[in-house]
Parts: sequence; C-alpha cells; structure tokens
Amino acid sequence: MTDGFIRWYRESAATSVLTEQAGIFAEYGIHLAHPATGRAIALDVEGEQVPMGQEELTLLLSRRIASVTTQWWFSADTDVTDAFEYEPLGCEIQTLWLDGLTADEARRVEEAVTAAATRLPVPTRAVVVDRHGVADPEDWNASLLYDGDEVPRFPDVVLAQDHIARTLTARTPGLLGEPAGAGLHRVTRKG
Repeated sequence: MTDGFIRWYRESAATSVLTEQAGIFAEYGIHLAHPATGRAIALDVEGEQVPMGQEELTLLLSRRIASVTTQWWFSADTDVTDAFEYEPLGCEIQTLWLDGLTADEARRVEEAVTAAATRLPVPTRAVVVDRHGVADPEDWNASLLYDGDEVPRFPDVVLAQDHIARTLTARTPGLLGEPAGAGLHRVTRKG
C-alpha cells in the first residue's frame, strides 16, 4: 500500500492549463503560491523547495520535457505535493498525494480536482481517487492509457471517459458507473 493519492490523466494540450487550474483550486482554499512568500514552489530531485514565479512554473510545465513536482498550499504549513509527468501517448498525468492532510483537506483536494476535470478545456481521460493507497498510482497506467486487461485493486472512485468506464465495469464485478458531467462517468463499488 502507498499513501492516499489522486491521479489525474489529461489529454495534453498545446498550452498549459496551470493558470486556470490554480483559479479553480483557489475556490477550494488551495493555492499555488506559498502564503508567506507569494511564490510557487517546485521540488528539486532531492526534495528541496525551489521558489519561482507562477509564470516560470507554467512555462516549465508547458515544455513537457521532464517531470515536475510542485506544492499546493492550504496554509504556510500545510501543502499537497503534486507530481506532473508526461506519457508518450500525449497524456499529462498529475498525482496529488494526500498524506499528512486532514479528512477535510483531502476532501477539498478531491473536490478541486473533480471540478477542474469537468471545467478545464483539456479533456480528462480519468481521475483515480484512492484515499487509502490500496494500489500504486502507476498501476493504473496500463488500464487507463493502454487499454490493459487487468484493473488494479479498485480505489474509492474513478471518474473516466465513457469508454474507459464501460471497460472498468465490464472487467471488474461489483462496480457501478453513472454520468458525472463533461463526458465523464463516476465509477464506484455497488452498495
């Protein structure tokens, strides 16, 4: 098991949607700029904080040449670590880690990602909400990116495009899919 996480698969676009995402996240009290410094924070390979302007971070992410890890802030002392990565098929993946958050903060992260997934102009392939880390985030790549046959141990919720939701419910007994808006279906365990 890993820590709880939310893994968001988006179709890549020619331009970054970080600014729009930051606006949506702010509605839930989650901010890209650190409250004390007013600067966005990226983490280097050793986990050290590297302050930068939001425009600089947006430019770095829009190049799509390497994975980038950032922090989103509830307060000066409470953050959500967010890893951006890119797959060869043109998919952008964000993994937001829920460890160290209160239940309310984790719920707000989930609501913010769900809102962004349904409101941003870049189509969402899927959002995996695994509050307790029953699977590794990367375990979902085969099913959600490459139409793999095996579905990992099922998490709390998966929001997915219609064809992906149908595949998940067909391959895993006991799942229920229902429309969630913006062409996505919410897949959960029955009952």
